Amino acid sequence: MSLQSTQSGDGSRTAPPVTVLGVPFDLGADRHGVDMGPSAIRYGGLSAALDAAGVDYADAGDLAVPTLRTRADEATDESDAKHLDGVAEMTETLADRVDRALGEGTVPLVLGGDHSIAMGTMRGAARAGPLGVVWFDAHGDYNTPTSSPSGNVHGMPLAAAHGYGDFAEMPWATASNVVEENTVIVGARSLDRDEQAVLRDSDMSVFTMSDIDSRGIGPVVEEALDIATDGVDGVHVSLDLDWLDPEDAPGVGTPVPGGVTYREAHTAMERVADRDAAESALRSLDVVEVNPVLDTRNETGEKAASLAATALGKQIL
Repeated sequence: MSLQSTQSGDGSRTAPPVTVLGVPFDLGADRHGVDMGPSAIRYGGLSAALDAAGVDYADAGDLAVPTLRTRADEATDESDAKHLDGVAEMTETLADRVDRALGEGTVPLVLGGDHSIAMGTMRGAARAGPLGVVWFDAHGDYNTPTSSPSGNVHGMPLAAAHGYGDFAEMPWATASNVVEENTVIVGARSLDRDEQAVLRDSDMSVFTMSDIDSRGIGPVVEEALDIATDGVDGVHVSLDLDWLDPEDAPGVGTPVPGGVTYREAHTAMERVADRDAAESALRSLDVVEVNPVLDTRNETGEKAASLAATALGKQIL
């Protein structure tokens, strides 16, 4: 299902309205503070940025999700993945809410929280039909409970969506309409050895930072969008703020040197918005891994807010 834009009286495009959903979730990560990400993004000027973009939006507040306090029974987890029951609960709750937002004719903008929340966003968005994915991230996020060196589920959401490995036995985690051939990782620069082997053998496409360095951000993102939209009518875009270089986005839990610049990130989101304007391609968007505890004067929260608005159509001119 694609959300169709309409034409205003002067012939210009009117984008579908947006539902903002906060997911203050940190059980998928190993550093506290990312649960405050939704607040940091809002405080960083999200409303003003969406207003400047001319986006018709409603902020539905934060979802009630499990926390470490409410999941004290998981101090000893039988799984190799930490807090997996809590992640499952969050995934089901968020998937239902994303599905509802789409049913109301809106584009869900989901504010994280750690990157495990994308499991819920993709699961909900995929209920509307085959879904392409563009994953802007320093990491591959293709570990499983068995292969993960850390056990942190924020390094597993793409594997979960595809039902890879251990996740084949976890129906709550999979999103059957997330198409492997239409899944693209952009800007990878830190992959675990097991991830490297799996990604090489998969039908996914991976563009590394070397590809961006040699070809430029614009052409790489255009090709990624071509792949993600081929044969499907909806795309989920996931923006992990650790995709940016730590000099530009210090407030993240797993920083990796050598990322894209803030300007390059804006160019990427502009290409997303351009493609959506041409094809009504964007079904859902999540912005994740902002950790204000690690940030400097909410610099990362402000940039996350601006980048989200750009993906939804904010223009310089």
